[in-house]
Amino acid sequence: MFLKLKLLLVLLMPFSPALAVSLPAPEGEVILRIHGAISQTNKPGIAAFDMAMLDALEQRQTITETPWYEGPQEFTGPTLAALLAHVGATGQALRIVAINDYAATMPVSDTQASPVILASRHEGREFSLREKGPLFVIYPFSEMPHLKNEVIFSRSVWQVMSIEVLP
Repeated sequence: MFLKLKLLLVLLMPFSPALAVSLPAPEGEVILRIHGAISQTNKPGIAAFDMAMLDALEQRQTITETPWYEGPQEFTGPTLAALLAHVGATGQALRIVAINDYAATMPVSDTQASPVILASRHEGREFSLREKGPLFVIYPFSEMPHLKNEVIFSRSVWQVMSIEVLP
């Protein structure tokens, strides 16, 4: 009996949240830090990402018109929903902060209601800092016209450097 119980525990260990494998450490320049109500980290209390780590997540292409560019534009990056799942986020809201300290709060429900992406590419090229990069929150405005409003526009943070997952 004891041997069977021990074997069962050994088999279940990889699925224990307390023993969950943390994220790999970034090898390149850190461009995004996620903290707050998350379970997967690679630094104390933080999930730090370099571009290669973000690129390794499933990517989505969004072609949409925005108030910041002329005509339809192509943006590519991971969905925020996938990114939040990757870090084990359990909060109800996100505080997204830009390099210039602009911050916006977005309900996590936005990421479930539409495929919001954290764009790392614009027209197939990485964003430069001058071009609103390296990361830009992009909603699918053309696919979902009801998103074209000032509240949602204010959540479309560019030059994103950190995300706090709020309880």
